[in-house]
Order: sequence, then structure tokens, then C-alpha cells
Amino acid sequence: MKNQVISHQGVVKTIEGEHVRVSILQASACSGCAARQMCSSAEAKVKEVDILAPDAHRYRVGQEVMLEGRLSDGRMAAMIGYGIPLLLLILVLLVSVHLTNDERWAALWALLSVAFYYAFVYLFLRQRLQRRFSFQLHPLEDA
Repeated sequence: MKNQVISHQGVVKTIEGEHVRVSILQASACSGCAARQMCSSAEAKVKEVDILAPDAHRYRVGQEVMLEGRLSDGRMAAMIGYGIPLLLLILVLLVSVHLTNDERWAALWALLSVAFYYAFVYLFLRQRLQRRFSFQLHPLEDA
């Protein structure tokens, strides 16, 4: 279960250097249901995903490809993007209220700590995280 793979079929839209932009059809969970024509909740959206691919020269615009990513990477990305900032916000808020006895200043410090966290991630960890959490791109075999 640790190495579960998320995969989407898509079409290459643009290629710029090592960046390949792929258009995928993101379907809701019930889009595969036989009764979807009679149900108003079935929906699908077209999304574009930018993928860092050192072998981008292998692909061409319009080519069908398969995107693959690990489910554990998605969980880790959610933890970095949402979990850690939430814990930081709560921790700084509690400590600041205890030290200052002023809720307004505590709230300000808590919000600033989250802003500094996101600035740190953006300035110093962005490229490393982009490589770590990128989908892998595979050409589909012509059948």
C-alpha cells in the first residue's frame, strides 16, 4: 500500500525546455458509473499539469502520455502545504498568548509565522520540492 501509484492519461500541450505541459481529464468518482447521463452530479474537468522532465525532447505536442505519481508524495505535499503551517499557527498562537496575554498580538505573531514559513519554503525549498513531487511522464504505446 505504501507504493500506490496515481496515474492519468493525458495529451502533451506544450514543451518548453525541461517543462512539459500536459492536459488531463480529471473525472469525478462517479464519472465511470453507467447511470451518469441521468445524474447531475457526474462531472469532469480538463486540467493542465506542468511536469519537470529532463527527457522532454522525447515528446511531441499532441502525443498521448501517461502521468504517474506516488500517493505517498501527495500525502507528503499536503503535510508540507497544510499540516505543518497549521501546527505552526496553533503552536505560535498558544505560546504567544501565554507570553503576552494579548490575543491580538498573539494572532499577529501566529499569522506572521505562517507567512515566514511559506516564504522560506518558496525561497529555499521550491526547486527541491518541485523535483520531489513531480509526476513521471511515460509515452503511451501506439496500439
